[in-house]
Amino acid sequence: MNLTLSEIVKITNGNLIYGEDTEVINFTRNTKEINKGDVFIGLKGNIDGSIFYLDALKAGAKGVIVNKGAIDKYEFIDNTFILEVDDTLKALGQIAALKRSKYNIPIVAITGSVGKTSTKDIVASVLSQKYKVLKTEGNLNNDIGMPLMILKLKDEDVLVLEMGMNHLGEISYLSNIAKPTLAIITNVGSAHIGNLGSRENILKAKLEITEGLTGKLIINNDNDMLHGYYLSNKDNIITVGINNDSDIMAKDISYEGNTSYKYNDTLINLKVGGEAFIYNSMLAIAAGKELGLSNEEIKKGIESFELTKNRLQTYNVNGYKIIDETYNANYDSMREAVTNLGKETGRKIAVLGDMLELGDYSKEIHSNIGKVVNDNNIDLLVTVGNDSKYINDNCNINNIHFSSNEEAIKYLKETLTTGDVVLLKASNSLNFIEIVNAIKGESNEN
Repeated sequence: MNLTLSEIVKITNGNLIYGEDTEVINFTRNTKEINKGDVFIGLKGNIDGSIFYLDALKAGAKGVIVNKGAIDKYEFIDNTFILEVDDTLKALGQIAALKRSKYNIPIVAITGSVGKTSTKDIVASVLSQKYKVLKTEGNLNNDIGMPLMILKLKDEDVLVLEMGMNHLGEISYLSNIAKPTLAIITNVGSAHIGNLGSRENILKAKLEITEGLTGKLIINNDNDMLHGYYLSNKDNIITVGINNDSDIMAKDISYEGNTSYKYNDTLINLKVGGEAFIYNSMLAIAAGKELGLSNEEIKKGIESFELTKNRLQTYNVNGYKIIDETYNANYDSMREAVTNLGKETGRKIAVLGDMLELGDYSKEIHSNIGKVVNDNNIDLLVTVGNDSKYINDNCNINNIHFSSNEEAIKYLKETLTTGDVVLLKASNSLNFIEIVNAIKGESNEN
């Protein structure tokens, strides 16, 4: 179900500068990743990627889609095409929507303040027990990444999409492109509260996933905001929970060794511990049941899933255990990570950095993490950054603050000893992977 150039010209109202109608299969925005026959889309960043159109063509691209007015004079290469559009980002969304319209398959869309990626990984693992599944790669969950994922569709039976956002309207845009047949909201927390102003607005933003939805919505019914929404909007909603009466419920929960629980009479063993992963896996159970999988298939998918890199990766090196949660952080995910650290045996060290996009709430939310650290038997707190110092201010255990990763690395190398368990978590831009690699004894270029 490939696209044709003539279809793309029509849907984007573009101007075909050069070339003839042809089948279009693969798309990329990066000239360094072009394979022969790809179509390059020149997107605007700090500079307009359109100016690299000739590099793309020389690298083997079948054609390029560029912004009108970006190029003064074109050079042409035989058997290629050049398409001008008013806005390449808008065109990317239009082309993705066209591609999606050609597929009559289940499309599962996932959003939430915490756990989007982990839930995506578990859902995809479950559904792959019966279907050929394409899932969001890495962090391709925004207005660029998600359309590019849709454009990767080939002969898959199911597409699992992660949808992220920073502001109101963003998930609405993504949902109306993807037209999901099943949607999941993991929870509503405080991520991006600095941009959105309140948890009520965060709920509103997450619920935008229903705007393009053609089927049912699956929610974590124990989340206060989602539970409140459910009480007023029960139609076409599937609920999961531990505490509130829900369609899918975890019973006989055990945190001894690996986390486990029972769904009906099926024992589910999680390779990753903690309450958050019980909820994430129950969301996957709901998706699996909705798409016709057996309990045995669902169990196998949950127990064999693999996490996306830098999300709860663990390493045992130099006699101590490293818990790598360096991909990102907000209040809810940091609270969960610290709580899980508190259940470990050995000296427990929390290395925490700034949580970004909290605006005027930053001091309060960082300070609240200090209370979480206090309540979970953590032995040593190390913070790095600017606002993370407020964690220390509300923490009564042994603690120290640094302004740079380099200082923290030096301290940790001198401090860590056999039997320690060290958690590292911060917003992605703090580049905590530097610290992970340093204490693992690896180059930061790895």
